[in-house]
Amino acid sequence: MGCSAEGFAAALRSAAEVIAEHRAELVDLDRAIGDADHGENLNRGFAAIVAALDAGVPQTPAAVAKLAATTLISKVGGAAGPLYGTAFLRASAKLGDAAEVDAGQLVEALRAALEGVQARGKAVGGDATMVDALIPALSAAEGAAGGSVAEVLTAAAGGADRGAESTVDLVPRKGRASYLGERAVGHLDPGARSTALLLRAFAEAAR
Repeated sequence: MGCSAEGFAAALRSAAEVIAEHRAELVDLDRAIGDADHGENLNRGFAAIVAALDAGVPQTPAAVAKLAATTLISKVGGAAGPLYGTAFLRASAKLGDAAEVDAGQLVEALRAALEGVQARGKAVGGDATMVDALIPALSAAEGAAGGSVAEVLTAAAGGADRGAESTVDLVPRKGRASYLGERAVGHLDPGARSTALLLRAFAEAAR
């Protein structure tokens, strides 16, 4: 079974709920190695996405992704808005005009999202950023590409969880956390954590 525009919108609503539930956790993670605004920024951005969806759900999954992208870019400050906005925008471009997205298209969209994040943030695996969650998420999604949309997203969420946890042992090489060097080791990267939370929310919504 594929994912329609309404299904994608429902996944974004679920993601907004999860981000709201974990807002304080993301703030605390970012306070330890950054400027403590990641949870607030994402919560504001996803609340704005829900408000935009309440005004009308676009007709295709790509259009829903583009709505999410433009909302995050316009409403979320710091690095998170442009990075997540770019991810959704690249995914939107990959999805085209399809009325319903299948598992293979979803994997391609996830790959485009990762490439977009890396192009904008210049981060690679091992830098202790959201890329460290996205790379294993894509790898796991590729391994599940023959299954359903829910199976692809569940695999991606598992990969993202593992990738996010790996940032605890890394020395950050990007963003404010990089200024701390070795002192940042032992801290979970907030961007990797929020990436894992979003993919888990999408997976739960797809079941």
